[in-house]
Amino acid sequence: MYIETHCHLDYLKAEPLEEIRRKIQEAGITKVVTIGVDPLNIDAVMLLSNTYPEIYFTQGIHPHDAKEATETEFNKIIERSKMPKMIAVGEIGLDYHYNNSPPEVQRSAFETQLQIACDQNLPVVIHTRDADEDTKAILKNFSSKLKYKGVVHSFTSSIELADFVLSEGFYIGFNGIITFKKAENVQKVVKITPVERILFETDSPFLTPVPHRGKENAPFYLPFVAAKIAELKNVDLEELKKQVFNNSIKCFPKLA
Repeated sequence: MYIETHCHLDYLKAEPLEEIRRKIQEAGITKVVTIGVDPLNIDAVMLLSNTYPEIYFTQGIHPHDAKEATETEFNKIIERSKMPKMIAVGEIGLDYHYNNSPPEVQRSAFETQLQIACDQNLPVVIHTRDADEDTKAILKNFSSKLKYKGVVHSFTSSIELADFVLSEGFYIGFNGIITFKKAENVQKVVKITPVERILFETDSPFLTPVPHRGKENAPFYLPFVAAKIAELKNVDLEELKKQVFNNSIKCFPKLA
């Protein structure tokens, strides 16, 4: 069995949702986490979760959209945190690659949402790109206050950042990037990450794994991610699946 820990179901366009759900079930995926990222979609992901039993959701404002965050959105995150299928605060963090929001605004939104996670006893889903030092500095101030740490998802940063987040108790999420020819840096991080701290994700509809590059990504491609991780770590695939399934529930206790 698999748990898809990070996707954007409301963004998928290539097939009807019912067909996607059928293929997800056929792939052995029992639970799917669809991610909140901006003021326009946090309601949509909640509605999907309320509609389908296997779908869970997060609430958060992505660093790209930090400039759009208001008290209204932060209050929604707080209000919904007690809902049984809201499993985490996320996707939150820093992205200095695109700087769609000013860095200082990103940092403020990140810190505000980390505090919400601390106050509500929820884990976090973290996005970080080209922002290793500020990510470390901010997490140093919050990780000890988080009852449940969470995950640094779609990891593409340095081994140094990987070592730091692992030492702080976070999980690392890997997706189709690890199947790309030019992803040697991420593959190295896979190899040094203990199997007890790995999560599977697709980040669909983005980052479609080999051999399906060029198609819209979807959660039912998750087995390709799992197989590549088993290859990179030279471990038995079935044992890896069991371990990562348990990791997902430990990271996100509301999935139990």
